[in-house]
Amino acid sequence: MSSSQTTAIQLPLDLSKYPKLSAQQAGHLRHFYNLSSAIDGNWPHMGSQEPGQEFLDGYRYQLATMVYAAGVTHYHRMPAMGGLFKPLIRQLIHKMLRREVWGYWYLTSQSGRLVDPDLKELRKPWADPIFERQDSLKFHWDPLFWGMGPETFSYDNNGLQKAILAEMERNKWVGVCCEPNLVFIACNQFPIIAMHYNDVRHGTDVANGVLEKYKAALEAKKMISRDDLFQDWVAVKQGYTATPRSAGLTGWSAAFMNTWNSDLVRAGFANQSRGYITNINGHVELQHPMIANEYRSLIAEHKYSPEEALRKAREYYKEHRKTITFPYNEPTLGYIVKWLSELGKYEELNGILQYADARLQPTWENGGLYYLRNDVAADDEGHWTHVDPFSGNAAIGYARLNVEDGQKKMWDRPWTKDSLKTQPWVDGLDLSQGVDCLRGVWDDQANAMIITVREWAGRGSQLKLEIKNLPTGNWSLYRGDNTPATHEVSSEQAAVPVEVSLKAGEEVDVVITRST
Repeated sequence: MSSSQTTAIQLPLDLSKYPKLSAQQAGHLRHFYNLSSAIDGNWPHMGSQEPGQEFLDGYRYQLATMVYAAGVTHYHRMPAMGGLFKPLIRQLIHKMLRREVWGYWYLTSQSGRLVDPDLKELRKPWADPIFERQDSLKFHWDPLFWGMGPETFSYDNNGLQKAILAEMERNKWVGVCCEPNLVFIACNQFPIIAMHYNDVRHGTDVANGVLEKYKAALEAKKMISRDDLFQDWVAVKQGYTATPRSAGLTGWSAAFMNTWNSDLVRAGFANQSRGYITNINGHVELQHPMIANEYRSLIAEHKYSPEEALRKAREYYKEHRKTITFPYNEPTLGYIVKWLSELGKYEELNGILQYADARLQPTWENGGLYYLRNDVAADDEGHWTHVDPFSGNAAIGYARLNVEDGQKKMWDRPWTKDSLKTQPWVDGLDLSQGVDCLRGVWDDQANAMIITVREWAGRGSQLKLEIKNLPTGNWSLYRGDNTPATHEVSSEQAAVPVEVSLKAGEEVDVVITRST
């Protein structure tokens, strides 16, 4: 990384009260951009453990988490930077529509004994990952040497929601199947959140009715609890639930269920995290599930101190780890840090992130930060070593960029068309220009826009920005340590142009305030 040179600016405004992204936070955003801007068909650092993209660290989970991370960053940290986040999110969605991301469904649609033990023969396959048709998201199924010709499956937002609601109703409201016959709690949080935002956009009230039936179904199946881990999934045909073997899917579920069921999520944290996250004499670690489950058993006997229980649990792991036969490691690290970030458990979160920075190979590439993949679950002493692409590319970045109750605050106070109409924002800056944006906020009380950019590529940069939606009147524009320029905004459609020259590694503040 290039070293930064900060240019001072003298203002009747204390810039220190407007937090900037840290170098690591900016690095995660840039890594998302680097991955999203790779040439189509190239997936740098994103290859998953399972070659058919069926497992939990597949492309689709990585891309979705990058979008969620961009969303929480935009809303909570840089709300004025719509022009920065819009192209990033659109490009990530473009990647989601690539056949490499969703094409696994053709084989999965036929089901199998693992997900449906009573299956007598495979189902007839179909390529469409969503089942029903409409028109603004398009999935192109076009294998080169196989099939009867190209097919396109098209949807709009309303069509997707109708398909999801129909599936929930067929499953008696316990949720939508992620794989044939299996309903996971974690996966169903995302369409529920989307229904809520659709209600906000369209003035409808779908989500509340769905939640009433959904929560009742979960409770009837004993899927959720404040006393123990959530059940991983329910088999729709057979009616049984899967006993969790780790806290991973509970953490993933809770990180997003906090939007609508925060009391239960917060009440359950201590019991659910015990042993999976240990804090012994201020040293925080994430534990392998076999270690964690043995630790929980030993602590429950009330015979051992935490130190002794962890020592014995690690001995147990070393003796029994060869009995683990499932070939893939769940992306537990990513799930756990997302959970901790949403609940504001900063002692635990910072401890795990410090551990990751010390031992899990943080890597900088083209200004972006990620963590190298490592398929080994733990070292010889039982210390965590596993880093999957979901965690290393996306989820750790999400956790660093999120804030306490990040998802819940957006659920409770979503942006609307009306609220955005009057909010000043910045256009013309995106992540392709060799700069990181560290700050981009509008302060209503101070009548001021505060932007901070840093050149990272070592080549310098020339920016041409526009500040839009400013109230009419006279404004003073400060760039770096230059003499402020005065601009008049005479109509709601007028924008204030801003040109910024950055030297290699330079950091510059841009501030516009109402003239007195």
